[in-house]
Amino acid sequence: MHDTVPTQVRTVQITRLAGNGRWKMPTGDRLISLLLLAPSVVAIAVFIYGFIGFTGFASLTRWDSLVPDFSFVGMHNYVVLFSTTRFQIDLRNTVTFTVLFLVCCLSIGLSLALMLDRGIRGEGVFRSIFLFPLALSFIVTGVVWRWLLNPGSVQLGSTGINLLFDLLGLGFLKTGWYTDPRIGIKAVVIAATWQMSGYVMAMYLAGLRGIPEELREAAIVDGATGFQVYRHVILPLLHPITLGAIIILGHISLKIFDLVVAMTGPGPGFSSDVPAFFMFDTTFRGDNFSQGAGIAVIILIMVAVLIVPYLLYSLRAEAQP
Repeated sequence: MHDTVPTQVRTVQITRLAGNGRWKMPTGDRLISLLLLAPSVVAIAVFIYGFIGFTGFASLTRWDSLVPDFSFVGMHNYVVLFSTTRFQIDLRNTVTFTVLFLVCCLSIGLSLALMLDRGIRGEGVFRSIFLFPLALSFIVTGVVWRWLLNPGSVQLGSTGINLLFDLLGLGFLKTGWYTDPRIGIKAVVIAATWQMSGYVMAMYLAGLRGIPEELREAAIVDGATGFQVYRHVILPLLHPITLGAIIILGHISLKIFDLVVAMTGPGPGFSSDVPAFFMFDTTFRGDNFSQGAGIAVIILIMVAVLIVPYLLYSLRAEAQP
C-alpha cells in the first residue's frame, strides 16, 4: 500500500510532463513504428509514384525503339496519338463499354438484390449462384464467353448461343457476336456484366439489409404503396451504394485488358479494341515505348478523373462532425 501511492503520483507527473496531460508516444516505440513503416513507404514511393513519374517523362521523349532515347519532344507523342484512327476508335469503345457496363451491372444487380431482399425460399443458394462468377478471373471469363459467343461456321454449323437459338426456333436472333464489327465491344460487355453483376447485387443487398425496418413500416402506415416505399424511401438510401458501385465498376471498365485479350482481341476493324490493349501492342510489339507511355498516362488521367473527386468527397464527409 505504501509503494502504490507514490507510483501513481509519479505516473501522473510523467504523463503531464509528456504533453500537458495528453499522451505522447515514447521515443523508442515511435522509432520502431517508423522503421516498420519505412520499407512500405519506400516501396510505394519507388515502385508506384516513381514509376508513374518515369512513365510521364518517357511519354515526352523520342523513345521509339529498344534502345532508350530520352530526347525531349514535348507533347508530340500525344498529338500523334490523338490523331491516330485506332486510338480514336479505342476511346469510343471505352465510352460505349463503360456506359453499357455500368447500366447493365447496376440494373441487374439492383434487381437481384430486391428479389433476394423479399426473403424468397432458397435465398442462400441463389446468392451463392449469383456470386459465383466473381470467383473467376477475367481471363477464365473471356475464354468461356469466347466459346459461348462463337458464331460457328458454314462447315461446322452453329455453336454456342447461336446453336441454342436454333434449337429454340429463334434462328433470327443469331449473329456474329464479336466477329461482327457492329457488335464488337458490346459482346465484351455481356461477359463483363455476367461476372460483375453478382458483386453489385451483394453491395445492394448489404445496403438493403442495413435499412431499419421501422422506416418501411412508417411509410406503409402513412399510406405509401409497396412501389412508393421503394421509390421514395429505399432507393434514396441506396445512393451511397450506387456511387460506390459506379466508382468500382468505372475504374474496371476504363482499364479493362485481360477480358479483351482472352475473348476477342482488337476485333475486326478494332471494333473491340481498348486503350490498354493498344498500349500493349504499341509498347511490347511495336517497341514504341514513348507512345505506349503516353497511352498509359491517358488511362491514368481517365481513372483519376473518376476516382479523385470521390476520394475528396469521402474525406470531406469524414471530416464533418
